[in-house]
Amino acid sequence: MTAALALGCYAAVVGSMAPKALARSAWPYRAPGLAVAVWHGLVLSFTIALALTTYHLVTPTWHFHNGMSGLLRFCGLTFDARIPGTGPVGVPAIAAPALVALLPLVCFGHELLRARRVRARHRGVLDLVGRRSARWRATVLDHDTPAAYCLPGRRPRIVVSAGALRLLSPAQLESVLEHERAHIAGRHHLALAATEAFARVFRWLPLAREARAQTALLLEMAADDRALRRHPREALVSALYAMAAGHAPGGAFSVGGPDVVVRLRRMLEARRRPHPALCGLAVAAAVAVPLLPPLLGCTPGMG
Repeated sequence: MTAALALGCYAAVVGSMAPKALARSAWPYRAPGLAVAVWHGLVLSFTIALALTTYHLVTPTWHFHNGMSGLLRFCGLTFDARIPGTGPVGVPAIAAPALVALLPLVCFGHELLRARRVRARHRGVLDLVGRRSARWRATVLDHDTPAAYCLPGRRPRIVVSAGALRLLSPAQLESVLEHERAHIAGRHHLALAATEAFARVFRWLPLAREARAQTALLLEMAADDRALRRHPREALVSALYAMAAGHAPGGAFSVGGPDVVVRLRRMLEARRRPHPALCGLAVAAAVAVPLLPPLLGCTPGMG
């Protein structure tokens, strides 16, 4: 029961307090890719902590064996684990934590399939109404509204409107297309689908809401950074300003959108590159946070 209490308190902190502190921090905007990893680490850590809490509540009378074998049995990692007086571990001891752990994973798979179907329908429409541009390596839509977006996945495609071709200079257009290529190369749709699935399961949780919103914004910033490494800042900033009102269909990434003002302010401000120590701490946090619940719940002293 002590382990269940410790894990429950840990899950409460990760689910409510940690996301608020991370969302108020300034460093994620300096290293958006690493910040996305930290957000996903918190999501994974909360899920593991909740599953282990459920396990300890279902099996409150557990006693330790000595050594590593006892530790593995206590954590439910052997098939011959036994609860005193009840024989082999019953279905509730396995099913309850497994349900907690697998539900976000199932929703993740469902989200990927749903988005794939939406993108496939949209590709079918593009095949009918769009024309392929070898120069820009994109599909051009005969539409006056300036817009550019990408459809990620197995058959990625970048789409740009005729209005954008008329409005943007070649340098601006290249920076916009590089932004979309960054989404495809980074497989950003997978990271976004993971937080979307977690938010569907735990929609009441501050971590779920913040992780979904912050991941979407940080992925756009990460794509901005790749474009800025290859093209002048003025080209991307002016292109974003001109296409701020652009939007994308479901399952796509657009260069515009509701967060474009935040992204423009970030690019216009003088920014320092993230310190290597900061990057190291972020990587360590992303790796270590998911490991804390098993260490907390499986420490012999917690029995």
